[in-house]
Amino acid sequence: MSELWYELEPFLQQGTLGLVNGAFYAILSLGLAVIFGMLNVVNFAHGAQFMLGAFVAWMLLNWAGIGYWGALVLAPLLVGLLGVVIERTMIARLYKLDHLYGLLLTFGLALIIEGTMRNAFGSSGLPYQVPEAFRIPPVDLGYMLMPAYRFWIVVVSLVVCLGTWYAIEKTKLGSYLRAAVERPQLVQAFGINVPLMMTATYGAGVALAAFAGVLAAPVYSVNPAMGANFIIIVFAVVVIGGMGSILGSIVTGYILGVIEGFTRVFYPEASATVVFVIMAIVLLVRPTGLFGRA
Repeated sequence: MSELWYELEPFLQQGTLGLVNGAFYAILSLGLAVIFGMLNVVNFAHGAQFMLGAFVAWMLLNWAGIGYWGALVLAPLLVGLLGVVIERTMIARLYKLDHLYGLLLTFGLALIIEGTMRNAFGSSGLPYQVPEAFRIPPVDLGYMLMPAYRFWIVVVSLVVCLGTWYAIEKTKLGSYLRAAVERPQLVQAFGINVPLMMTATYGAGVALAAFAGVLAAPVYSVNPAMGANFIIIVFAVVVIGGMGSILGSIVTGYILGVIEGFTRVFYPEASATVVFVIMAIVLLVRPTGLFGRA
């Protein structure tokens, strides 16, 4: 029994660490799925908006003296407001056009945002300290000691993801959103401001990315490339879960994070590509994704 436990221990450790990455994959892919599912826009600027959330948290701390807990609220609001401006001035013009136009526009926005932050702050990265509340002994899981802040990331990400899913799938506001996507003229005939709902939806998706950026700031160096490091994998997560599927993005994000962790144990070289191998297999077997609809 002890030998079996000894063999399983590395898998449990890496799987748990992979769960932390999976928490970021889930919350980022959730924002992408919300924007695509509700607005039919492929938001390639999502990674840059994630990075902006981390930078705004850093600026709030160093320029305004507002710490981590304030940044968790203010950074998503500020970046979400920027998303509202982008949607009203640019993206709203593309709803009736092919997806390619939205992808090219948001890709260009991502390059502009990343280049601006690189010129302003450099590319070496800026430190952001772990909040004092989490500078405590690590959590003993029996097979490893997990830093308290990483444990917090998994918990808060799960709460935010499930809360967002519930709001979209189980509430009256969510039903209005889904109806506005499929029958906008009919919904508007009932006196509901559909353009305002679309704007608010894009802003909320961007705010989710910024929220993930604040969570990531104490874990990763705050730098202009941090969004680019995540966004390709997150797009793969969304494709595997099913484009526009809220629940699919959440479940797939966590599962792929754990699989990525397991891969580091028996074949570390493949850990960076295992997500894309899974994506290729899923697309061959089920082109709409695991939870997607035709």
